[in-house]
This record gives sequence, structure tokens and C-alpha cells, in this order.
Amino acid sequence: MTLHHDDRIRVLLEHAVSVRGFMPDDEGIALYEAGLEAGTRFPGGAFLEIGAWCGKSSVYLGAAAESTHSVLFSLDHHRGSEENQVGWEHHDEDLVDAHDGRLNTLPHWQRSIGDVDLEMSVVGLVGDSRVVSSLWTTPLSLCFIDGGHGEEPAWNDFNGWTPHIAPRGLLAIHDVFENPDDGGRPPYEIYCAALESGKFAEIGATGSLRVLERRAA
Repeated sequence: MTLHHDDRIRVLLEHAVSVRGFMPDDEGIALYEAGLEAGTRFPGGAFLEIGAWCGKSSVYLGAAAESTHSVLFSLDHHRGSEENQVGWEHHDEDLVDAHDGRLNTLPHWQRSIGDVDLEMSVVGLVGDSRVVSSLWTTPLSLCFIDGGHGEEPAWNDFNGWTPHIAPRGLLAIHDVFENPDDGGRPPYEIYCAALESGKFAEIGATGSLRVLERRAA
């Protein structure tokens, strides 16, 4: 049975809420709406997210991609960031692969996408952000940065991917906290760098999510 579009979106967004992850619901909806805006501007275009974890943001963006006949490329090495490792605040023993003792979120991500039949709108990329960005050639209608929050990975993601955003395309950055007591600095610093470059203008803010538009050339 084929669901009516509104029913399909409701199913996808309800599923996104249920997926394991760190994104509050209001920020997830804002990300979905940013995807709709990008997909409306560039129908059939390419979205890219850096940092997928178990697929919560992938489902939010995948819902927008499906609605606008776009494709989300979801990039992650699926081994977790520094804060996800043993002894750190966000470590989850359930995500450790018994084979090698390392985190492996890929099977969980695949299940999150497969359970709602998003495989035609969401494509998983497994690997290092620097390697993939160095060979990437497709203009992006939306780029969502939510990978490692340490200084090196955050700046690698920013420097490697923002040049691929098309004019009038959108840049979304998660975990942007102006107050250092609320969170790490690198996401806030790359957000500031985007604004200070003169190439981007902020068009939306929800919680720690910031959405910027690349100025027309």
C-alpha cells in the first residue's frame, strides 16, 4: 500500500524521533525544514551530512530528500568521535563490535534507513571525511556538519566541504554554542569563520543548530 505524502512524512519523522542519537526533536525538525528549502531550490540535487551516528539526522534529511527528489549522501567512518570512546561521557557499550572491540554504528545506521525504506533517497558513504572531500566534484544544495567536534576534524570538515556548496545552497552546523560552558568550541568557531568569510549569511537558528546560506556568486 502506498502512503499519502503527508502520512509518509509523518511516518518518517516519527521514526527519526525514535532513532538513537543526540539531536533534540526541535532541531531535527529544523534540519528537515532546511532540507526541504534546499531541495526546493535545487530539485533533484545532492545533500551531504558529515557525521551520521545511528541515523537520526539521516532520517530527518532523508525525509526532505525524498520529498524533493534529492539524494542525501551520509558520510561517517562509523567508529565514533573522541567523546564516544571508552571512558568518555557519550560512550555506549551496546555499539561496540565484539569482533574487534571498536565502536561500529554502521549496522544501526543501516537499520534506521532500511526500516523506513529510504535507501533510494539516502546513500551511505563509509570513510574519512578528508579523503572523500578531496575527490568530491558534485555541487551540494545542502551540507550538514556534525562530525567530530575536536578542532582538527571540525576544521577538516569545514575546509573540505564548504567549497562544494552551490551558490544559494545551505550550510547547517550542529552543536554551535556561544557559551563555552554549554559545549565545545570548534563547531562555534567554524560557524563564526563561515560568517566572517563573507560567503555565508545566517538564515535560521534552532537550539544549537545554525543554518546559513551561501551567497550568490
